[in-house]
Amino acid sequence: MPATLTRSELDVTSLDPYAFMAVMGKRVIHPGGRRSTEELFNLARLQEGQKALDVGCGVGTTAIQMARRFGTAVTAIDISPIMLERARRNVRRAGLERNIEIEQGDILALRFADSTFDRVIAEAVTMFVDRQRAARELVRVCRPNGMVLATEFFWRQPPTEEAREIFLGQVCPGLQLDKLDGWVRIYRDAGLSAIEVRSGPFEMMTPRGFIQDEGFINALACMFRGLSRVAYLRKMAWLMPRITKAVPYLGYILVGGVKPAT
Repeated sequence: MPATLTRSELDVTSLDPYAFMAVMGKRVIHPGGRRSTEELFNLARLQEGQKALDVGCGVGTTAIQMARRFGTAVTAIDISPIMLERARRNVRRAGLERNIEIEQGDILALRFADSTFDRVIAEAVTMFVDRQRAARELVRVCRPNGMVLATEFFWRQPPTEEAREIFLGQVCPGLQLDKLDGWVRIYRDAGLSAIEVRSGPFEMMTPRGFIQDEGFINALACMFRGLSRVAYLRKMAWLMPRITKAVPYLGYILVGGVKPAT
């Protein structure tokens, strides 16, 4: 059963799409879904004993996978109280409280010392803030010869003016998208080398993508939860037609690179 809504969740209309999906019980909330996370794991070459920082951890899904599958010690941070509450609950249910530390944090001002982590990841975070500054912070806290990996939205093809305005002006105000080479340049300028890129379509909110990410049972649970309150129905009725307008033009990009030793 979902946790009781916090006071900040009661005004559903004010929630951004990411927070709203968390309230609905969605476990994978970033552009490339499980596919991009698996690609991230393949690039990261995670190992037992490594220290990883998960910036913008959301509901804790990726942090849990890193700890459970690879034996990585994870520090997971997010700026959103809604995300942090759900991440703590999910980590507790997974029995991984000793392996995963969760705390509030801001990608633009990470509290950690230089060169603290072997792996630093950020799934769909830097595109909401000062991208250059955020990328530099991710690289700063990464150890020499460690890796930084980030997943972002990007325009797979030039959008129509309508699709651009709807997605950036209404659905995700303040979001900053770029073309593929623009994202690569941001992380290269932040200090990464040996950069590798993976990309693909944005399918998180399509029926097929939703089921692939959540599994049939949780997809049904999210659907029924969405039907349980009039406020949820109104939010979905407003959100989904707008996202559908932008889906043909959107994709995800995964950028992974090494912090040089010097």
